[in-house]
Amino acid sequence: MQLGELKPAEKKVSRRRVGRGIGSGLGKTSGKGHKGQKARSGGGVRRGFEGGQTPLYRRLPKRGFKNIHAKNYTEVTLTMLNKSEANEVTAESLLAEGIIGKVNDGIVVLGTGTIEKGLTVKANRFTKTAAEKIEAAGGKIEVI
Repeated sequence: MQLGELKPAEKKVSRRRVGRGIGSGLGKTSGKGHKGQKARSGGGVRRGFEGGQTPLYRRLPKRGFKNIHAKNYTEVTLTMLNKSEANEVTAESLLAEGIIGKVNDGIVVLGTGTIEKGLTVKANRFTKTAAEKIEAAGGKIEVI
């Protein structure tokens, strides 16, 4: 240890003891000011409260329905499958080649475009036209 390597000790901050005399700086009203709702025991208002005015979350219209159990599939077209170098196409191989950005709840193969080579495609879902086109090109489909 060298003299230049010395560092000051970490400060030990003691907890705030309110209501312990005027000398502490937090005596009498204990930092709460005088009177009012926030000065009372258990005082304060809930989050989103606007003083009795109808709060924003009740003034805004609610529309539609959001299914919390819905699956979010990554869509893959036949044109995208043409770009793949692998003979057996899976979600992981498409991700590794950079054809898709991320696999959400799985992949669904859409029948958009054409496919020129016979591939074995493993996916969660296939559209009817996509399955027909892949099998017509000499490939196989596997639903996982």
